[in-house]
Amino acid sequence: MKQWPLLIALAAFIAPAVQAQTYPNFTQGSMTSTTVTDTLITETIVTERYGGNYTSYTGTNVTPDGPINDPATSYTVNTPGEDYQMEIVERIAGLIELETITRTIDQTSTKNSLSIFSQ
Repeated sequence: MKQWPLLIALAAFIAPAVQAQTYPNFTQGSMTSTTVTDTLITETIVTERYGGNYTSYTGTNVTPDGPINDPATSYTVNTPGEDYQMEIVERIAGLIELETITRTIDQTSTKNSLSIFSQ
C-alpha cells in the first residue's frame, strides 16, 4: 500500500498537461458586412431683397399743370388724337421681395465590405 503514493506521483509526470485555449485557432475565413444609411434632409431657404426709395416719372404727349409729385396735379394731352402715356412709379425703402424655397433631399447609400483572412 505504500506504493500507491509513488504510482500517483509517477502518473502525474507521465500524463500530458491539459491547457485551455484562450483564442480561436482559425486557418482561413471571410467576413461580409453591409451598412445601409438613409439620410433625409429638409431645408428652407428664405431670401429677403431690400431696396431704397425709388421714384420715376415718364410720359409722352402730356403736360402737368402743377408739381409732378403732387397727387392733385392733372395732366393735359398736348396733341389730341395722338398716342399719349404717363407713368409714375414710386417705391419706399424697405423689403421689396420675399422668396421662400423649401426642398427635401432623400438619400440612401449602401456599403458592402468583404474581409478575407488566412494564416
